[in-house]
Amino acid sequence: MVLDPHHPLKGRRFDCPDTGLAGAYTARLLQSLGGLIADPPHLSAPLDAALDWAASGLMPLTGDPSGPPQQGPAALPTTARGALDAFRLVAGSDILAGRSGASLLSERAALLGLTRRGPVSANGSCRLLPAKDGWVALNLARAEDWDLLPALFETDQAVLSQDELSDHVSRSSAERLVDRGRLMGLPVALIGETIRKELAWYRLAEHGPSASVPRPSGTTPLVVDLSSLWAGPLATYLLQQAGARVIKVESTTRPDGARAGAPAFFDLLSCGKESVSLDLTSSKGDIVIEASRPRALAHMGIDAEALIKSTPGRVWVSITGYGRGEPESHWVAWGDDAAVAAGAFGGTLDAPVFCGDALADPLTGLHAAVAALAFWQGGQSVLLDLSLREVTANALDFAPHVPKGSVFRQDNGWYMTVEGHTTAVMKPEGRTAQSSAATLGAQTRSVLEEFDIPC
Repeated sequence: MVLDPHHPLKGRRFDCPDTGLAGAYTARLLQSLGGLIADPPHLSAPLDAALDWAASGLMPLTGDPSGPPQQGPAALPTTARGALDAFRLVAGSDILAGRSGASLLSERAALLGLTRRGPVSANGSCRLLPAKDGWVALNLARAEDWDLLPALFETDQAVLSQDELSDHVSRSSAERLVDRGRLMGLPVALIGETIRKELAWYRLAEHGPSASVPRPSGTTPLVVDLSSLWAGPLATYLLQQAGARVIKVESTTRPDGARAGAPAFFDLLSCGKESVSLDLTSSKGDIVIEASRPRALAHMGIDAEALIKSTPGRVWVSITGYGRGEPESHWVAWGDDAAVAAGAFGGTLDAPVFCGDALADPLTGLHAAVAALAFWQGGQSVLLDLSLREVTANALDFAPHVPKGSVFRQDNGWYMTVEGHTTAVMKPEGRTAQSSAATLGAQTRSVLEEFDIPC
């Protein structure tokens, strides 16, 4: 039997649980992987997408803090709902029963107590700033990013305040600033940037020898999680919920930065994963999920392409800001600036505001989980390329014309009326971790001994 490296679900039939717009998105994802949909939902008038915005918890994170919550663009919460349903169908399990995929987009904000801040991201690290000829999103989440600002603005003076930052940007060309910043490794994006290639929610970057037949039903993978922060850890969390064994591998010198953040959020995505801390050089898992630029992996001696070509049935998921192509593979991105680069922002081009909380991260994590499990079940050996910007742009393109509701305040709460329907604007809703995450390196020795890896 020759397996199709592009269509791991070929020959499998699925019944979409949702007959609305979310079901249409579920069908689109599964059909792109070769799945057969018994009764495909139609892409109908997307009123339910507007209602999904109100229910998702994203609207309180979108807009000016002095004004009402805003509905964001297109059908982003609906695509998240459809993506989680697609994962459930592939896994054959009602994972996160009772939860909508849309709610996963705002659960970090619930745990961290974040709210809308207009042109400043909900977590405070990214800013939308007007340049001479446009707007840019500049994400200064790391101390070293501030250290690069004098070189970015070609000045000898340190940039120490928000006022100084705004002044430098206002005197710069937006496009030149973004080009220069990306060359320097800064997470920076141009609002209204054109994506110059056909949209795809994943790309098959490489494939190698496949298993002789698809995986037997009921088997589960060993997942090696080399990722950090949000997108990759969410994908491996979902795989764990589907029965996978997940080993979280972190560098001894640069562990997952999320460990230094809110413990409740790190525990939520990492509890139950085994923790290994070592100098990263290779991986032995069935599924590997990482979120590093290809150049960074090469410096550690990790050649994903070679591993795929030499190992039957291994799935390697590469999550980057802009993809593995050139020159995009060298660009740095976080969830907020990548979402803006894709077109996910509120307001207008003349007065943009952030939409949600680092939307590109959880959206990409959901899609990465679907692709990883589908290709592993199909027995393919593949290197999958998922980028924060392109996954988000693909979701925006799904149903771009969603009716806009009118938001009003009543009885200490916000409500939205759209096409004669009135619904409450829900706040972000968090989940509680079932246990604490393992301490860094807690299972290092036992895992290395199990896989006969020298300590």
